[in-house]
Amino acid sequence: MSQENVETVQALFDTWNAGDIRAFRASFDPDATIVRGLEGWPEPGPFVGRDAIVRQFERVGQAWDASTLKAISLIDGGDRIVVRWAWHGAGHGPDWNMEASAVCTVRQGKVLRLEYFWDHAEALKAAGLSE
Repeated sequence: MSQENVETVQALFDTWNAGDIRAFRASFDPDATIVRGLEGWPEPGPFVGRDAIVRQFERVGQAWDASTLKAISLIDGGDRIVVRWAWHGAGHGPDWNMEASAVCTVRQGKVLRLEYFWDHAEALKAAGLSE
């Protein structure tokens, strides 16, 4: 099941980059929650329910003509996958390049919970893993 969880998280990135919002939305459990946003982020959340999560991603993504999310690394922690990711945005306004980490809890093939961290080591610790 663990490799399937890694693939579920990778699918979030693939569907976002393909512009397939329907498939992106379907990757989340209906009761999914962003329980911990990035420290200092203008809209820290929490965001409860997949519709709220998708709206937040779309809102941030609309800041550019094009944006790309890239999974730099995916670490298998069973039902908790730690992903280091980069988001690049370009177009109207200044280009944006940021990196952060997330702990994605997966249940029954859907992302149920997201926690974001600037520090990758902090994300690993939150997931009960170490480098």
